[in-house]
Amino acid sequence: MNILLDELLRRVARDPDFREEARRAPADAADRAGVPLADLTAVLDGDLVALHDRGAHPLLIMHLAAALGIDPMDRFARAVPLVQGAIAAAADRLRQAEETRTPCPPVRDVLPLEVAAGYAVQRVLTGRRLSAGRRVVGRKIGLTNPKVQAQLGVDQPDFGVLFDDMAVPHGSTVDVTRLLQPRIETEVAMVLGEDLDGPGLEPGRLRGAVTEVVAALEIVDSRVAGWDISIVDTVADNASSGLFVLGSSPVPLGGRDLRTVAMSMAEDGVEVSEGTGADCLGDPLAALAWLATTARDLGDPLRAGDVVLSGALGPMVPVRPGATYTAEVTGLGPVGVTFTAGGA
Repeated sequence: MNILLDELLRRVARDPDFREEARRAPADAADRAGVPLADLTAVLDGDLVALHDRGAHPLLIMHLAAALGIDPMDRFARAVPLVQGAIAAAADRLRQAEETRTPCPPVRDVLPLEVAAGYAVQRVLTGRRLSAGRRVVGRKIGLTNPKVQAQLGVDQPDFGVLFDDMAVPHGSTVDVTRLLQPRIETEVAMVLGEDLDGPGLEPGRLRGAVTEVVAALEIVDSRVAGWDISIVDTVADNASSGLFVLGSSPVPLGGRDLRTVAMSMAEDGVEVSEGTGADCLGDPLAALAWLATTARDLGDPLRAGDVVLSGALGPMVPVRPGATYTAEVTGLGPVGVTFTAGGA
């Protein structure tokens, strides 16, 4: 971790005037920023590999690449022979698994640049989905619950993109054959009423930006065989996204304390998961703050109308074909979905 370098990346990415000033007088700019001149030079030159090696945050490297108009796949591939074509190969592997309905081996074996390359793969796949006519309706935050992190062997949150064809109506039936190896968890869904861009993403602004909250089920799925995933694999695989279900009783957030909501999820009437809002990064609004800051720093901020899934309030459970899953989140109403028994 290199805090001063991360701050420099943020400023160079956000402030074109500073960028030009630094190019004119790099030594002075490096001195004011408190970083070595070599660090500033790497930032201004868009030397993504050098920045990675110097400890810059992978997401900020991706944000800088976007601000400088650099294709990170191209830059990494040209600079590091070991990752020649790695991002494209990983994207192709995950796409084939989705299209053939056959789980694939992990992609981490071809992505040595860790989480930065995982997000690069996610961006490639998102672009392909948009080109195919799918529409972005929000984001999901993943791996916010310590129990879920322990289940998957990871130690940090991630995020993925929600597309319009991932939404399932409350109380409906899902064809289980749409999915490969689904699991299900209960979350808080937040609907935004304003863009979350620019500086000042403090708690008061975030609370004011949320127009509605409602209980939600996320049906997570992995294209990676046996859920054999690291943080790299799940990030590349759109944070192991599948489908999502919003409850039918949205309410204004107002002064509601989401840390105190209690969740219970049942499979055919038998409780299989429980938790509270505090199990989601301490507070679902803290999860939103993490996502809003991360998305902004990547140059793709959250927008008014977006649905944001907070992350799990309790452990996820494997989906049993033919079962009905219902959940209650105090004050946020019920939510439920049924799965078909599947084919022979």
